[in-house]
Amino acid sequence: MPQPNIILTGFMGTGKTTLGLLLAKRIDYEFIDTDAMIEGQIGQTITELFQKRGEAAFRKLESELVEKLAQKEGLVIATGGGLVLNPRNVALLRKTGKIICLTASPEEILVRVTKSPNVRPLLQEEDPQAKIIELLRQRSSVYQQFLQLSTSDLSPDKLVEEILRLTQSP
Repeated sequence: MPQPNIILTGFMGTGKTTLGLLLAKRIDYEFIDTDAMIEGQIGQTITELFQKRGEAAFRKLESELVEKLAQKEGLVIATGGGLVLNPRNVALLRKTGKIICLTASPEEILVRVTKSPNVRPLLQEEDPQAKIIELLRQRSSVYQQFLQLSTSDLSPDKLVEEILRLTQSP
């Protein structure tokens, strides 16, 4: 029986990795974090890659990874927040499963990413909250094409339940 992938996308700090890990464990799927996978492939952090080779090089690596992942099933995939800005990536992922966009308020995103040990290259700005708002505005039309799930008000366990409900609906 086919095991369609579950793809979690959305802006940084919305819970893709946290919920993806919980979900994969719950349904016995393999968990893939695209950013972590790329870091493993290149032997450096995303931040270092951005500094040394730029965002375009990172986006190329993302697209190459999506092509490989689109050949598999039984995966929970947590994408980098910008991966779905490429329509080809979206088309390939949609063939393999359902894409759900996790959301949170700009204020909550800032709190979450500030607590995280991960450095966010796109937020290395004097006013990271303004940058978050700007990036959310730029990406809103892309993110709107997917099922939306706010991660602001529910526990991780309840959110996993909601993701399962969303993936089982037509």
